Amino acid sequence: MTVVPDEDGQVRLQKLLAQSGVASRRKCEELMLEGLVEVDGEVVTRLGTKVDPRTAVIRVAGKRLPPVSPNVYLVLNKPRGVVSTMSDPQGRRSLEEFVAQRPERLFHVGRLDTDTEGLILLTNDGDFAQRVAHPSYELDKTYVAEVVGEVARSTARRVLDGVTLEDGPVKVSSFTVVSSHGGRSIVELVIHEGRNRIVRRLLDEVGHPVKRLTRTAIGPVRIGGLRKGELRELTRDELGTLLDAAEL
Repeated sequence: MTVVPDEDGQVRLQKLLAQSGVASRRKCEELMLEGLVEVDGEVVTRLGTKVDPRTAVIRVAGKRLPPVSPNVYLVLNKPRGVVSTMSDPQGRRSLEEFVAQRPERLFHVGRLDTDTEGLILLTNDGDFAQRVAHPSYELDKTYVAEVVGEVARSTARRVLDGVTLEDGPVKVSSFTVVSSHGGRSIVELVIHEGRNRIVRRLLDEVGHPVKRLTRTAIGPVRIGGLRKGELRELTRDELGTLLDAAEL
């Protein structure tokens, strides 16, 4: 998104909203007049109000509008067998393979085990990467696992009640048995912590070793139809929600 500020570095709010893709200029003016636009916690109804597009915290109908920034925020569907680093001294496949053509110096946000596939975030915003990966911000991460054995209801209740591993208790936000037959099960669980191999260790502890594991979501960001090895940019709403969650 390209926003050209005035000489004072600011831009009219309705122009910024329109150029950010919120709606047409006329519709953005209507949203302001209806009291649906906030800047830095204050409702702004005066048309022509100017803001700094780089620093203003803007919300439209409660949804955060990301600031104008040179930073990039990407989603990658990491294939299995790729290490979650930007390079690998052992010569294994790494994340660099998928972003080699991009000019930015990118960071990965958290990690996925080499044998785990699915959603990983990449950015050149170091503060964002550090905050979103930190467990204190409690961003839910959703995983789908294929496990050995048929998962009983009592096991699902045990997981939901909390399981203690050698490095402490594990609490999941939800646990669903998607299917269970033929000596295997598919389960979906939501967890916000990121201890090393936590999902695999949890399921192994309750007697169902993982055969295949995929992360399908981080907070509001879902992998959807993104094919393995494909990248896309975060949507405006996804990024706004993550910035709020990370208190940025």
